[in-house]
This record gives sequence, structure tokens and C-alpha cells, in this order.
Amino acid sequence: MGLDIGTTGCKASSFSEEGALLATAYREYATNHPEPGTYELDPLRVWEAVQRVIAEAASAVSRSSVTALSISSLGEAVVPVDRKGNVLGSAILYMDQRGREQALMLERSIGKQRTMEITGVPLHPMFSLPKIMWIRQHQPELYEQVWKFMLFGDFIAYLLTGNCATDYTLASRTMALNLSRRQWDEDMLKAAGVESDMLPRLIPPGGPIGQVRSAVARGLGLLPGTLVVAGGHDQACAALGAGILSPHQAVDSIGTVECITPAFPSPVLGPAMLEQQYNCAPHVVDGLYLTYAFNFTGGSLLRWFRDQFGHSAEAAAAASGLSVYDYLSSVAAPAPTELLVIPHFAGSGTPYMDPEAKGVLYGLTLHTGMGELYRALMEGVTFEMRYNLDCLREAGIPVHSLRAVGGGAKSDLWLQIKADIMNVPIERLNVSEAGTIGNMMLAGKAAGIYRSYEEAAQTLVRSVRAFEPQQPHQSLYDERYGQYMKLSKTIQSMQKTP
Repeated sequence: MGLDIGTTGCKASSFSEEGALLATAYREYATNHPEPGTYELDPLRVWEAVQRVIAEAASAVSRSSVTALSISSLGEAVVPVDRKGNVLGSAILYMDQRGREQALMLERSIGKQRTMEITGVPLHPMFSLPKIMWIRQHQPELYEQVWKFMLFGDFIAYLLTGNCATDYTLASRTMALNLSRRQWDEDMLKAAGVESDMLPRLIPPGGPIGQVRSAVARGLGLLPGTLVVAGGHDQACAALGAGILSPHQAVDSIGTVECITPAFPSPVLGPAMLEQQYNCAPHVVDGLYLTYAFNFTGGSLLRWFRDQFGHSAEAAAAASGLSVYDYLSSVAAPAPTELLVIPHFAGSGTPYMDPEAKGVLYGLTLHTGMGELYRALMEGVTFEMRYNLDCLREAGIPVHSLRAVGGGAKSDLWLQIKADIMNVPIERLNVSEAGTIGNMMLAGKAAGIYRSYEEAAQTLVRSVRAFEPQQPHQSLYDERYGQYMKLSKTIQSMQKTP
């Protein structure tokens, strides 16, 4: 069984050894906003949802079928837990404004370059360490009661097994892991004023955390003793689930947010990584490393268009028996548009990381139609991701091929646009939920079902269609990309001007 814990919901999926999906369950939960600029997640509400999805996914198979489960989760947010296992407060999410002053304190004591060299992540208030420092400063009574600060994957595994451990990929999201030594870093923790024993024990991804306790197992429909295996950060597990096991490959996860995750054989920590605000993290596969290039608008930009302007399309789609997105793709412009879309409708991701960035639609006329605009939105998101690939190549991480997963990977139109704009081949895989497949691989190898991740990938993951760059569109998009970058840089300079 694979369990994925996200910011807004969790999913459990049970699979056969051959990779057939037997059952899946999903539950949403709300984030809390106690004050402007604050974002929190209630750990007990997450645990309640996790219990429901595990029980639902387990009920669809025989009770003895689930031999092992592995967990992937969001990073950064930590749950404060006391020695009796009680939750002391909500987890502060990555987008929360708290931690900015504390990040500046770390910058003064450690420095940006040294933080990158030690941890593989750019110094930023989004990570766990500045949030823990904020709790110590502003909630001292809570802080004094803390036994462990656990990331969400650790927290759920602890409730299942009674054992507290975290894997290297999740630990890298704290900004406290020494990337080369795979240990909590004494210099980072000393500068933060945090004791290392307040953090979980470190283990490799795929390592056993423990067995599901009898009392918990009964309520979930699992056998007592079911093995719980360390998973990892959600993007790292998705890379494994897409079969990213070699350098120069990358998974393109096209969901609400689009994230390209390439693999490379040794740490890349040069100045370009810091300047472009890319991280360097362990892969769940030993001997490989990952980075995350992302844009906050992927599928969310198409959903925005559907919600704001797609009412007639929804009616037409219903009449023709198509989904609204399939219908919009069918009426989209057949060739590259002359519109330019800067897709920063929710701020910008890498390499800018500017929460104040704004989106732009350029080139509109009275003749602009729905189909042209819909294609232009796909083009804009893809131009932004091409820029990320260019930045990664300059940093020493070239990407030669992409494997597409997520909801956006269902669109032939979008995948062809991607191949043409980014000038790399892109494959659609037989798996759409790569994260839970990655968890299944981790659990299966730990349980002895697979001898290696390579064997698991050969069994579970295959390409169902490949999209190659095509002329004349590829050459047209090269010209448009130059225009896109000129417009993007102009907009960036305008937004920085007071």
C-alpha cells in the first residue's frame, strides 16, 4: 500500500505485486488561517483522514493482503509532539510568513552560501528550521514541552508503529540535514538554538520504521505486524514512481502545480544553484540526487480559465460526452499562437521565487478567441518550464528526456506543445499517480517482493506514448521563446520598481 499525505488531502492506494491498482481512497482536509499571512495544518485532522483512507483501501482487499505500506508526504511543516505522543499544536506550513526574521538570523550567523553547501537548500524561511526557531521565540511554553518535531510522514508512521524516524529526503526539507554526511548538522542546529535530539532518528528511504501496532491495526483493517517502510518527500517518491533511475532523466509532474524533478549522480551545489534558488536533495534511490524546478500554476491555470470563461465550453462538452478539458483541447488553436502568457498567477516559482509576481496576457485583440487563449495558457506555462530547464543546464544539470505524470499528462495537445517548446522528447506513462507507485516500490522492495528498484520499475512502469519535437512548430516556438523571455524580464523589472 502507498500512502501520500499532501497539503490539502491524503490518498491511500493498494496494489498487486504486478502493479495493478486494487483500491484507492482519498480524503480532503482544510488548512487553517488563524491570522493574515498564517497557514497551518491540524495534525489530528490529517490523522483522522489517513485512518479513513487506509481503512477504505484495505477493505477492498483481503485482510492479509497488505504486507507493507510506505508513506510520502509534503515537506517543511513539522508537528510538535510531547513525550506521551500528544500533539502540542498545529504544523506551520511552508507558505506561512512566520520564520522570516529567524531566517535572517541564520543568514547572519551561517550565511547563504554556507547553508547551501551544508544542506543543499537555499536559505529560506519556508523550511522547518526557521519555523522551529519562531516557535521557540514566540511560543516558549509549547517549545519546552516538545519531545520531537516530526514531519508529516514521520508523524503518521509514529502513530502507526510507535517509532519516530525520518528519511533523508524528508529531512532535507528541514534545512538542518548535512547533505554529504546524512546527519543532522551541528552548525545549523547550534545557530538555530535547536537540540538535535528534538528531531527524529535518520534512516535511508526504504528502510523499515516498524510494524503496525495491534490496537491500531484492528481499527484500520490491517494485520498486526504489517511493515511500515520509510518513504520520502512526495516529489522524490514521484520520481521513483516514474522510473527516474538514471542521470539526465526527469519526471514532469503536471498537477495543480507543475514540477520537473531531474536526477543526477553527484551533488550540485555551485553558485548557479543558489542564485536560481534550486535545491539539491537525496533521491530515494541511493547514489542519485534530485532538484525541483516548479511553477505554481500548472493545471491550476487551465482550471482558472474553465471557471472564469468556460461556461459555454462545459455545456458543449456535456452535450458531446467529453470532459471540459478534452473539449477545450479539441477547439484549441491548431498552431502556435502569437499570444504570450506570463503564468505567474499565484506568484512565481523557480528560479524567481517571488510571491508578489503577477501574471500577464500579452497580444490580445478583438479577434482573440477561446481556442487561441486556451492554447496560449499551455504555451505560457511551458515557456516558463523551458526557462527552468535552461537554468538547470547552466547549473550543470542537463535534462535529455521527460516522463509526464499527473492530470496534465492526459492531454495529447499539451504534451506535444511541451515537446516542441522544450525541444526534448516526452513520454506519457501508464501511471498517473507516480507518488503512490513510488511508495509501492519502496514497500515492495523492503518486503522482499522486488530485488531492486530497477526490477520494480520494469514491472510497474512503462511508456504508453512518446511525443517528439516536430517542425515547423519547434522552430516557431524558439522564436516565441525569445519574445517570452524579453517580456518576462521586462515585467520582472516593472514589478521591482516602487
